[in-house]
Amino acid sequence: MTETVVTRFAPSPTGFLHIGGARTALFNWLYAKAQGGKMLLRIEDTDRARSTTEAIDAILDGLKWLGLDWDGEPIFQFARADRHREAVEQMLAAGRAYRCYATAQELEEMRATAMAEGRPPRYDGRWRDRPASDAPADRAPAIRLRAPQEGETVVDDLVQGRVVIPNKDLDDLVLLRSDGTPTYMLAVVVDDHDMGVTHVIRGVDHLTNAARQTQIYEALGWSVPKMAHIPLIHGPDGAKLSKRHGALGVEAYREMGFLPAAVRNYLARLGWSHGDDEIFSTEQAIAWFDVGQIGRSAARFDMAKLSNLNGHYMRATPDAELLAALKAALPHLPGGPEAAARLDATGRWPALESALPGLKERAKTLVELLDGARFLTDERPLAVEAAAETLLTPDARALLGRLLPRLEALPEWTAAAAEGEVRALADEAQVKLGALAQPLRAALTGRKTSPGIFDVLVALGRDESLARIRDQAQM
Repeated sequence: MTETVVTRFAPSPTGFLHIGGARTALFNWLYAKAQGGKMLLRIEDTDRARSTTEAIDAILDGLKWLGLDWDGEPIFQFARADRHREAVEQMLAAGRAYRCYATAQELEEMRATAMAEGRPPRYDGRWRDRPASDAPADRAPAIRLRAPQEGETVVDDLVQGRVVIPNKDLDDLVLLRSDGTPTYMLAVVVDDHDMGVTHVIRGVDHLTNAARQTQIYEALGWSVPKMAHIPLIHGPDGAKLSKRHGALGVEAYREMGFLPAAVRNYLARLGWSHGDDEIFSTEQAIAWFDVGQIGRSAARFDMAKLSNLNGHYMRATPDAELLAALKAALPHLPGGPEAAARLDATGRWPALESALPGLKERAKTLVELLDGARFLTDERPLAVEAAAETLLTPDARALLGRLLPRLEALPEWTAAAAEGEVRALADEAQVKLGALAQPLRAALTGRKTSPGIFDVLVALGRDESLARIRDQAQM
């Protein structure tokens, strides 16, 4: 019988879902989907001082925005503390753990001595074999793992390969603190086992934890899940990813106007590849994804590449879908709520959809798309940008004045009919088309660039278009 693959994403709710965490979630999600398995979600909220409800909500919201669903209800690690302590009792009973009464001062002295002698600071095992009769009555013990002191611990990693750590380099780690609270190392092992996790896919910064956690699995007599430690993400300059590179929370990418599908595509290519394919659907990513194809070297995050990829997705998205995506994003975009209210008040949503073919050719993000569509939401009198103001010369305003009655007399308000009148007037006035079309664009949008000017006329409608031209015309 084939084992059902179970992965898990296990963030700590001490901040927002950052881009590195989002990629870890994506890889777990893709592998589970590719193998017909499940991805579970565990909130590792044992750091009570730093865990917040706001961060939990932000993580869940970020995953939902990215389209990464999980199976079942989220598991909260802190609520399982009794189960973690139960596992420690099992190890104590089997002689695989012991009570340690070393004081904080003694531990500090061990650390200082080791540092002075040029050794890594490690617990010296002083309570490892002492009889229970030596236990002091004035303090509660911590519980430590009775780790093997000879031989080696091996992690056969699906990405990093065979990793061998001499057991002499690993000390007896704490499983339960003296106040009875479980440590991270213990809780992760017990939770992964109880949740039936078969594959642990996480950042390579956890690789050193893998050996210690393997020892806990063995002490409990449990099978160790397969592990895959994925490379870190660096900036385009090769330095550790920072805010200047794009190490932001996922919600920041939504606010910058990125499409979830584009972000998924881009994150999938950070450390994983399928030949030379750069642009692929989520369905293709699921069909192709294999942990063994993840590279070992650090991936490089490049905001410019993400923006270009997002622009491709916007151009490839059908207009109705893109409008729906924009509507969903408006509450999160700068100026989005105000734009939505104005579009509602003027009834110009259909006009916006009709303008999308021209708008999305010029935009890489939904923010740029909304900015390009500002002519639909701006109120009269338009604030004309300085560059556009230079187009509105006295001669240009006079031409607009001559154009007005022609447009007012149009029996049908269509792009073709409007274009015919503009071209006829340009011929009559013996000027190039741009000498009239450019001032017309400035009058209608307040800008030098916009979608096709005749499409703008239709999008604004007869009354609004004529009113804006009238505002700028010299008659």
